[in-house]
Amino acid sequence: MAVLKPFKAVRPKAEYASRVGALPYDVMNSDEAREKVKGNPYSFLHVDKAEIDLPLGTDIYSEAVYEKAKENLNALEKNGICEQDEKPMLYIYRQVMNGREQTGIVGCTAVDDYLNNIIKKHEFTRADKEADRIHHVDTCDANTGPIFLTHRENKTVSDITVNWKNTHSPVYDFVSDDGVGQTVWVVDDDETVNRLVEEFKDIPYLYIADGHHRAASAVRVGQRRRGEGEYDKNAEFNFFLSVIFPCDELKIMDYNRVVADLNGFTAEEFLEKISGKFTVEKAEQSPFAPQSRHTFGMYLDGAWYKITAKPQYINEADPVERLDVSILQNNLIAPILGIEDPRTDKRIDFVGGIRGLKELERRVAEGMRLAFSMYPTSLEELMDIADAGKVMPPKSTWFEPKLLSGLFIHKLS
Repeated sequence: MAVLKPFKAVRPKAEYASRVGALPYDVMNSDEAREKVKGNPYSFLHVDKAEIDLPLGTDIYSEAVYEKAKENLNALEKNGICEQDEKPMLYIYRQVMNGREQTGIVGCTAVDDYLNNIIKKHEFTRADKEADRIHHVDTCDANTGPIFLTHRENKTVSDITVNWKNTHSPVYDFVSDDGVGQTVWVVDDDETVNRLVEEFKDIPYLYIADGHHRAASAVRVGQRRRGEGEYDKNAEFNFFLSVIFPCDELKIMDYNRVVADLNGFTAEEFLEKISGKFTVEKAEQSPFAPQSRHTFGMYLDGAWYKITAKPQYINEADPVERLDVSILQNNLIAPILGIEDPRTDKRIDFVGGIRGLKELERRVAEGMRLAFSMYPTSLEELMDIADAGKVMPPKSTWFEPKLLSGLFIHKLS
C-alpha cells in the first residue's frame, strides 16, 4: 500500500505564481538559465540553479552555489513572494499541453516506500548527479523539485479529483513560458484529504515516471537525518515532495538518437550491414515518424528510411529486450556502429521528441552522420519493467509536459 501524506507547502502568493514557477534544473544548462531569468528576480531557477547569481565560471558544485540556493529560497519567504500554508493539505495540479490534460495529486510520499520498492524505479542513477542533489536538498533543508510519479488507474481517486476541480476555484491558473497551462487547487477540507490518504492505501505501487535522481537524493537525505539510533518517524525528512498522476493521462514522447559516424563503413556498406537484422526501405514520408513498435526511422545522406526489426531478433519474453531502444542498441548501434555504452560514448547523442524530427535533420546537417527516430515507449512497458525489478536502457522515455519547480516546496524541518 502506498503512503500519501499531506504537508504544509511553502508556495507562491497567487500574483507571483507564474513568475516563480520554472522548468526543472536538469533541462537546461547554466547559460540557458541565466538567459531565462533575465528580468525575473522571482524565478525558481535562482534556487535550483543558483550559480546564475554568482560570477561566471563558478564551479556549479562549489559550496557557494548551495549556500546561494539556500539564501535565495529563504528570501522568497522573507520578501513575501512565498508563504507557508498553516495546516497540512493536499493539492491538485493540472497541466494542459496541446489540448491534452494531465491531473495529479500533490503530496508527500514515503522514504520507506522507496526503500521497500512500493515506489518502483526503472532507471539507474549516477553518483555525481545524486551527490549534487543530496547537497542541494540538505543545504536548503527542503525538497524544491517534485518527483513525477504515476499509478495504475484508481477510479475513486479520479472521481474525488474531478469533483474537487468542478466545485472549487483554483489558486493558480496561468500559461507558463513553454505554452503549458498550469492550474492548481488547494484541497483544504480535512475529510477529503483523509479520503484521498485512505484511498492511496489501496494502491499497491507507485512508479517513478521522471525524477529518479531527485527521488534518490531525497531518500539519502532522509536516511542521513535518521542517524543510527531512534528517530521521529513522523518527521518531515521521512517524506518527499511528489506529484502523482494516473497512468492513463500521461504520454511518453519519442527519445531519438543521432550518431557521429558510420564506424568506418561507407553508406552502401552500412545499409548492406544492417539489412541482416532489419528490413530496409525508403520511407514514404519525410521526415519519417514510426507508427508502430519495432519500426524505426533512419536519416542518412539526406534521405529517410523505414527500418523494421526482423521477428527472429525480437525477444518478446523479456520486458527490457523487447523495448525498441534495446532492439536498436543490441542489433545495430552496438554491433555495427561500435557504440557499446551509450551512457558514455561521445559518438552518440539523444534528442527529446519535443524538439521534433526536423531537429534530427538539423543535427545531421551540422555534423552528425545519421539519425534514428523512435516509436515512443509506453507506460505499460515502463511499469512492466519496474514490476520485474529491471531497469530501462538509457534515454528510453521523454515525458512532456515537465512539472514546474517552485509552485510547491516541502520543508524538511
